[in-house]
Amino acid sequence: MSAVLTLFCLPYAGASAMGYARWRRNVPAWLDIRPVELPGRGSRAGEPLATDLVDLAAQLARELRGETYRPYALFGHSMGSLLAFELACALRAQCLPPPRALLVSGGSAPAHRDYLRFRQPMSDAQLLAELALLQGTPLEALQDPELMRLALPVLRADFLLCGRYRYQPTAPLPCPVHVLAGTEDRASEAQLLAWREHAGVGFSLELFAGGHFFIQEQERAVLDHLVACLGASMEHPAMPLAGMAGTRPDSHFLCKGAT
Repeated sequence: MSAVLTLFCLPYAGASAMGYARWRRNVPAWLDIRPVELPGRGSRAGEPLATDLVDLAAQLARELRGETYRPYALFGHSMGSLLAFELACALRAQCLPPPRALLVSGGSAPAHRDYLRFRQPMSDAQLLAELALLQGTPLEALQDPELMRLALPVLRADFLLCGRYRYQPTAPLPCPVHVLAGTEDRASEAQLLAWREHAGVGFSLELFAGGHFFIQEQERAVLDHLVACLGASMEHPAMPLAGMAGTRPDSHFLCKGAT
């Protein structure tokens, strides 16, 4: 069976597209998992790291525009949730077909994030402490100087990408918004429910046991939930662009947020 829906997956801070590669083997044949590589890492390591999240979203929208005329959805975890949201806004600003669904994981709604602690560059020691706190990186990796020498500049740039982003109010997106979160993560229920204001067609919040990287701890349950949400989105397509008012122009706005 050929895939009928593409899920573009945006990485969390410091990660490359490889973070989602294994998902491809664990979803139904109708779903095409498409990890999105960001500049400065993986296959795009020769490109400069992004310095503005909104500009990055606009760039990705231009790169993906030819693939938006088939059914697709957007997923992002942590920093990726912000980027997925801004990508959906950028696609709308470029008058491209909307996603069937926006799925955001491990992060508060854009207007409800604490961005201050990521607004200035962090030292290597601060970055390592943050990685240890988030519990998403194996201890042996944290203790590998050569690996950290390569990873920390990307992580530092991504933290700044979030810390220097400011949210600008915009009309709800013409698609449902599905929120995933860990029960032991930092975001409060109010911060998670605030994503509802961006949902033009349906909203859900699903909690999973675990901390910030519950998507690793509960991978099977997370994938089952994504498949259920996306299957429903195929039965109820997103609203067409025609008649959507309040689209904001491309501009700078800043996030409040942890990665």
